[in-house]
Amino acid sequence: MEDGEVSSTTVKLAGREIPVYSLYTGGLPGMRPKPEQLAGLDVLVFDIQDIGARFYTYLATMGMAMEEAAKARLSFIVLDRPNPINGLVVEGPLLTDPELPLLSPTSYFPVPVRHGLTAGEMAQLHNRKARVSHLRVVRMVNWKRSLWYDQTGLPWVAPSPNMPDVEAAALYPGLGLFEASNLSVGRGTPHPFGWVGAPWMDSKKVLRKLNESLLDGVRFSAQDYTPAKSVYAKEPCEGILITVTERDILRPLDVFRAIDQALYEVHGEDFRWRWEEARKMTGSREFQNIWERGHDRIKLMALFNWGSEKFEKSRRDYLLY
Repeated sequence: MEDGEVSSTTVKLAGREIPVYSLYTGGLPGMRPKPEQLAGLDVLVFDIQDIGARFYTYLATMGMAMEEAAKARLSFIVLDRPNPINGLVVEGPLLTDPELPLLSPTSYFPVPVRHGLTAGEMAQLHNRKARVSHLRVVRMVNWKRSLWYDQTGLPWVAPSPNMPDVEAAALYPGLGLFEASNLSVGRGTPHPFGWVGAPWMDSKKVLRKLNESLLDGVRFSAQDYTPAKSVYAKEPCEGILITVTERDILRPLDVFRAIDQALYEVHGEDFRWRWEEARKMTGSREFQNIWERGHDRIKLMALFNWGSEKFEKSRRDYLLY
């Protein structure tokens, strides 16, 4: 499977052909189960591994499935799984634009980019706010909020092709935002979501700026790649490799802000955002407003910190662990 749409199919089970419906096709409408697909069911079960970032769309599919299950008067069960990047840390701008859940699965829930919730906890949040279904969450045993996925003893199975390991997941809440820009985020290289680059980048100049940021938990280095696919496929690119050195103090949204600031200063003419996509990823137009009015560092920091601090308090009502 590659990133993109997935087709529906059938499988044989006990001598019968069972339809398998894809909820990863056709954009937002195709992510919502149809009444005829739910006909004859008694219960709908969600058992999918999330990554811990709001714009990773699997939990949006869960939310839409909950809503359709309620319309069909079905019970909805979530078999809970670990938040792979731990459940303690909350980071990033809060979704505040009320139109966005109607427009994109990357902005379906009113939570920060790094929400620190499990799938079951997000289902509880959605159910209490939207009152959509008869929900049951089957809780995990022995999971603690401080655990990273590779500390659970469970094998890592890539939930999508460009999420090969826990380090990629750890950086994804920050580096994933750049998918709304004209940067490669490492798809088609050995380091998806651990490298950013472009044909127009002067990596040495960008690296000097990044090293001035003195960020904890990461190390930056200049690294050239030619992505095999996706953005700038088969084009030689200069870029920056991001290596996690201390993940417990790593803050991927701070990494994002440092790279964004460095590129703004070094490549103001070349570095561009697709603002409608950025709105969906960040949760409002405020990032665009700050960027276009001089890229004030203090205002950006406030935008990224205010929402996470507010959510840190309100999320306590939904925590199961």
